Amino acid sequence: MKNKIFNGFEIVQDLIKLRWVPEILKSIDLGNHRYSQILRSIPYISHTELNRKLSTLVEKEVVSKTVVDNNTYYSLLDFGDDLVHIFNHLEDLEEKYCKTS
Repeated sequence: MKNKIFNGFEIVQDLIKLRWVPEILKSIDLGNHRYSQILRSIPYISHTELNRKLSTLVEKEVVSKTVVDNNTYYSLLDFGDDLVHIFNHLEDLEEKYCKTS
């Protein structure tokens, strides 16, 4: 039987290993809630890839998708907020310990 730490790590690892997920979540966290805003904020991501990743994130309950007057908005759910916190912490660790000469 797997322990809770391993299960939690496995869930997070499955999401963060997907290309573009950190960028998408950080974009939403920075206030880009509409599809076009997210797309513009991430260089080189394709429409197809953004659609796939947003669908996965909605399915995994990381982000919510809301349609109001034919406008679609994406927002971070609690899980998404926690993942962004992890990404920010990883960036802090990189800055602190991975200094280039």
